[in-house]
Amino acid sequence: MMQANVPTLETPRLILRATRVEDFGRYVELFSDPDATRYIGGPAATRGLAWRRFLQMPGAWALQGYGLFAVEEKASGRWIGQCGPWQPADWTGSEVGYALHPDAQGRGYATEACIVAIDYAFDVLGWTEVIHNIDADNLASQAVARRLGASVLRRVDHAPPFDEHVVDVWGQTRDHWRARRAAAETRA
Repeated sequence: MMQANVPTLETPRLILRATRVEDFGRYVELFSDPDATRYIGGPAATRGLAWRRFLQMPGAWALQGYGLFAVEEKASGRWIGQCGPWQPADWTGSEVGYALHPDAQGRGYATEACIVAIDYAFDVLGWTEVIHNIDADNLASQAVARRLGASVLRRVDHAPPFDEHVVDVWGQTRDHWRARRAAAETRA
């Protein structure tokens, strides 16, 4: 079943699209991997809990009109993660977040997906600032944020149940993004 209100975005190597039930197998692989999820709330304890988490994004799109896109690798057709606008209740701001399957990490996919997701947040959703909540120890995500032109705005403790880690809120304004977008694309 396709979600009618989720647009499809493309990059040279990726398709950002609606979540499909066929994505669930690889989703479970990602969200049961403790190394891959250590900075994004930890692994799902069971397949059932992974399913509940999996349903968050279709629900966000249905109720908020935006959420993380499923990210598909064009060359293989595989689901490799999720990326996009995200702002749950009581969040630290309007975030473009991402999580990639372990076999897709280290290839520049996060930066590539974030570029079109940030464009979408600013150009379609009308956001004036985009943030990225990054654990203070997550060097890989900090590198992505730098490539995107973001800088640390503040350090926060999330409200429970996400209060186990201090996070740095990286971000930039729409004007800053538009002035530096071309540079981000060359660093992708």
